Amino acid sequence: MFRALRPVLLLLVVATPAVALRLSGTHLPALASIAIFGLAVVAASFVLAWAAEAAEMDISGGLAIALLAVIAVLPEYAVDLYFAHTAGSNPDYVQYAAANMTGSNRLLLGLGWSSVVLISLYVASRRSGQSVKALVLESGYRRELGFLAVAGVVAFVIPVTGEIHLVLGLLLLAFFAYYLYRAATSEHGEEPDLIGPAATIGGLPKVQRRIAVTGMFVVSAVVILAAAEPFADSLVEGGQALGIDQFLLVQWLAPLASEAPEFIVALLFAWRGKGAAALGLLISAKVNQWTLLIGSLPIAYGIGGGGPALHLDGRQIEEFLLTATQTLLGLAILLNLRFPRWAAWTLLGLFAVQFAVPGQTGRYIISAIYLVLAAAAAIHNRKQLVPTLASPFRRTPTPAEPERELVNA
Repeated sequence: MFRALRPVLLLLVVATPAVALRLSGTHLPALASIAIFGLAVVAASFVLAWAAEAAEMDISGGLAIALLAVIAVLPEYAVDLYFAHTAGSNPDYVQYAAANMTGSNRLLLGLGWSSVVLISLYVASRRSGQSVKALVLESGYRRELGFLAVAGVVAFVIPVTGEIHLVLGLLLLAFFAYYLYRAATSEHGEEPDLIGPAATIGGLPKVQRRIAVTGMFVVSAVVILAAAEPFADSLVEGGQALGIDQFLLVQWLAPLASEAPEFIVALLFAWRGKGAAALGLLISAKVNQWTLLIGSLPIAYGIGGGGPALHLDGRQIEEFLLTATQTLLGLAILLNLRFPRWAAWTLLGLFAVQFAVPGQTGRYIISAIYLVLAAAAAIHNRKQLVPTLASPFRRTPTPAEPERELVNA
């Protein structure tokens, strides 16, 4: 058992300085705090991801996939909910809650989805000796897309109204609970496909495995809770010290730290030729962000002393609009459960362009491009639009077709 947990113990050693500093109340300069507490978040995120994967040995069906996606993004939630909670008493922090959420969401789709598809196609092309043009998902993934489609469309209420109201938050949380219920009652016959430390831990005898997984959940959660607040505050202070836009630092650095394990697991699956499983994991994480994360923000804001609605300024409204239109394009492309290479390059290119054309005008232009491309893709795949939107509410899911992950045309 000790040999199986060696990588876990090594990461916990990396996280120890952050916990010690938090317990002692020691305050370091901003840049040192970003490094120490950021490393702790990354280390704990890996431990949490390995525990979640190993837990698939004891949790069967679609619920395992959904829970894995939830757990993998918990570090991100800890940082974001801290910002929202603090914003209840300090209005300056409202922008950071929106920044972290929109950054992580666009990172997941613009970089995550596209990278998984491109790596999968590269691996498949090398194995087959011919150019493979698209990653194709089995029909069972349509329900996941349906949940994301409903949540993604509802999300446009936020930039239109300029706020995240408590009522909207509660509705999104109820929709997330329904999503978990449907995942728990679905049938997934595939055995867990674990890799790396998760596979080693998953191979332990049942009692040892459950003790190890439980301990990993508890310890990593403690580290994340201890490091989230000082890490978030150090990002704000670090922006001031470096003369960098604090909004941008919170928007991109925090999600990169918290989502690193999820990205790595997905990329490893893609490299092993499991592109559909990798993309499915990231789609599920996207559902969680548009339901559980956004729904929790006004609650955390209210608990922190704020009102019933988390009000957004002009910059945050633009960021939400950009994020929502990007999601719309990703959904429109996948309506026929086929992700072509050109679409992956398009999403990746538009994700990169946003850094070259910052500012209000740039955000509106890119949002318009996303919207036009989404409309074109939706018209092209219009026959699948209604079935996708209806899929979360069907009593009996459409039987999964034999897996056809890649096509040459």
